Amino acid sequence: MNEYATVLQEDCQVYNETIRKFGYPETLLMESDHWVVLLRPKQVTLGSLVLACKGEVTRLGETPPAAFSDLATVTSQLEGALHRAFQPDKLNYLLLMMVDKHVHFHVIPRYASPRQLLRTSFEDKHWPKPPVLSDTLDINAEQQRALGELLKEAWREQ
Repeated sequence: MNEYATVLQEDCQVYNETIRKFGYPETLLMESDHWVVLLRPKQVTLGSLVLACKGEVTRLGETPPAAFSDLATVTSQLEGALHRAFQPDKLNYLLLMMVDKHVHFHVIPRYASPRQLLRTSFEDKHWPKPPVLSDTLDINAEQQRALGELLKEAWREQ
């Protein structure tokens, strides 16, 4: 393995500050060689996730080629799990990196009609307009745990 490949491999093993800020390891739903999928602590819509690249990459263009290849698999699995759990009408992927510098996407499922979790109805208040990340759902700890378990189960069904 050349020096460049060794550095990339080691870099992809790092759980960076952004990943930890979004609650890793407690919020972890899935992990690949280059990415983690986390249940977003503040739910914008039901099933909101963070898809974060491992390592210290702070520009999308610096993301290792192997991570881009891995991204196709991870997004396919992520979308499958969300569709099994809630059948979103759309999925929004937001790559903002204004506050948290490492490469990561906010994955926001979008719903034209309310969805249910533990006998509670949750509405996408901004459908069909862009999501507002600061406008989050009122979800208690029990609902957050159930949401994580539901999505992990939907992932395992693939």
